[in-house]
Amino acid sequence: MATEALIYDAIRTPRGKGKAGGALYEVKPIDLLTRLLEAMKDRHDLDTSRVEDVIIATGEPVDEQGQDIAKAALIYSSWDDVTVGAQLHRFCAGGLDAVNLAAAKVASGFEDLVCAGGVESMSRVGIGASGAAMGDPWVSMNSHFISQGLGADLLAQLDGFSREDVDRYALQSQQRAANARDNGYFTSLVPVTDMNGVTILDHDELIRGDTTLAALAALNPSFQMFNDFGHGDVLKFKYPQIENVSCIHTPGNSSGIVDGAGLVMVGNEQVGQDLGLTPRARIVSCALTGTEPTIMLAGPVPATQKALQKAGLTVDDIDLFELNEAFAAVVLRFQQQLDIPDDKINVNGGAIAMGHPIGATGAMIVGSLLDELERRNLKRGLVTLCAGGGIGIASIIERV
Repeated sequence: MATEALIYDAIRTPRGKGKAGGALYEVKPIDLLTRLLEAMKDRHDLDTSRVEDVIIATGEPVDEQGQDIAKAALIYSSWDDVTVGAQLHRFCAGGLDAVNLAAAKVASGFEDLVCAGGVESMSRVGIGASGAAMGDPWVSMNSHFISQGLGADLLAQLDGFSREDVDRYALQSQQRAANARDNGYFTSLVPVTDMNGVTILDHDELIRGDTTLAALAALNPSFQMFNDFGHGDVLKFKYPQIENVSCIHTPGNSSGIVDGAGLVMVGNEQVGQDLGLTPRARIVSCALTGTEPTIMLAGPVPATQKALQKAGLTVDDIDLFELNEAFAAVVLRFQQQLDIPDDKINVNGGAIAMGHPIGATGAMIVGSLLDELERRNLKRGLVTLCAGGGIGIASIIERV
């Protein structure tokens, strides 16, 4: 009989602008991660020798984020040497995949207590720094691989979403995130401090609560150049009915580039009793699935359906949904296909407003969802993300 995988805590750093001049630009990714390790230890007076593994995802596992940053951060921290660490890569799904892997380890009975999450310094280790197997021209051509942003534009066109539709969703994300920030809803947030304890950043830096629909409408499309320089021709092999993609995603209705980290502690009931930990939720089910790789953004719907089926639940049994806002059209499709009302999804904004630190996001939004379930005294939530190559991932959590 499987053991329940319980979430004992979920914390995150603020998200800093992922460029030179951003508040976290001078903070190394190992310091972002170590800050959370120390916070997790301090919050629970945790005997870290009981944590058997730390699994950390990154989107670019090279340079300052390379060579098993999980174990490097553990050595750099005050944690016990007995705890080991592993680095994981599953594109944008990595942070949640790490949490799901921790849950699987605990549920199997092989391990009792595992921490999992992700870290990404997009200002210091840029997108594409680790290269790409799909970047080979022959591989790319034969796989019908296109820019993910152009895939979002194609998805919007296939589903009939207009520029105004995606901009209106982006405006809602900004307004909700600003409201949540101003009212202190992000209780899982741990400020980033320097070695002297001075606060470097204690809020999500990217939120623009004062933006307007007119300001969003004035932004130029971000991915037209990919359409013009060959990717538009490649996608016609898969979608010959599309004469030309209408590019509607901009910096204002796409996820922001940011730095940040997230960490979730998962264990069984016995270890919680031994260490005096109080569980906040249980992980009910997890799901991974692959979908059409040219668009590569359609995975959240089938992943959600798979997670629901495994749990014996329906969409109506879920009180709140957290879907990574990679692009506005991804959320609009999810809502449309699963008939999810506005007041149940991304109720405190998402990555359009706050940013998407690739490997960390999945773990971060587990905490955001749990915070809001507790604040509203609700029972059950679902986290889901799309990822490169057509990957979809989802997890259902339930408060205890």
